[in-house]
Amino acid sequence: MARSDWKRPDSFPLPKEGERRVILTLSYDGSLFHGWQSQNGEVSVQGEIERVLSEMLSRRVVVQGSGRTDSGVHALMQVAHFDFPVGIDGEKFKVILNTRLKKGIRILSSEDAEGPFHARYSTMSREYWYLVKDYQSFLPFDSGYVCQVEKLPPIDLLDTYASVLKGTHDFTTFSSSRDKSLSKMRDVYVSGWDMISDKFSLPLLRYRVAGNAFLYHQVRSMVGSMLEFAKKGKSKDEFRELLASKDRMKVGKTAPPDGLYLAEVSYDSGKYEWFERGEER
Repeated sequence: MARSDWKRPDSFPLPKEGERRVILTLSYDGSLFHGWQSQNGEVSVQGEIERVLSEMLSRRVVVQGSGRTDSGVHALMQVAHFDFPVGIDGEKFKVILNTRLKKGIRILSSEDAEGPFHARYSTMSREYWYLVKDYQSFLPFDSGYVCQVEKLPPIDLLDTYASVLKGTHDFTTFSSSRDKSLSKMRDVYVSGWDMISDKFSLPLLRYRVAGNAFLYHQVRSMVGSMLEFAKKGKSKDEFRELLASKDRMKVGKTAPPDGLYLAEVSYDSGKYEWFERGEER
């Protein structure tokens, strides 16, 4: 899909006179929050950052993230921006926020935006990881952070399914009924499984997927279906038929949020330029 077809706004609000835009790069433990987005009566990541900034100004400050993460979903890297009166250098917000935010949120960097920037609409790609362990390797420390299965499926079989998801497709099959997107077409640049080790040197199965954007619950739905298909020993062609069916009733159970991480948000237009040119990697 050409980037010109992404249907994003051509322009977006810029800071008002006397203000400038501050960019935050942050990480958070999703098990402690009811997702990224502010919600009445619930503790969210966005809400906590807005609370601290609004207390500083004695008026509401709105924080815009690169995208939402659901309750229980973690972020190794999330990017957000907010507009703030001139007076405090952007780089100082890292220290200010880290001393005032609740446990579970860590600001990795803060800086003033140079030129037009929007945390959501300027994004060129997002990468997610999903982590899986078998029953034998699962530790008490993994609860809430890794998906547990009885037995790890063959990674080669999982990888054949993952290869089907690469490219530009209509992902209606893996969309939630709650997804309000007008188009279910998405670009997937990276899709594959590998075996890594956790900090205790125990085996950890990881799914990596990167794309221009994702539908609501898309990644978890794809993971759940791949794990279920592999458990049943289904073929790559059967998985391809599942994607083409655009039938949500045929998918496997949506994988739990515990093992999902927003791993990277990129604003580099050249990172996946090969995809735009129609090349394969």
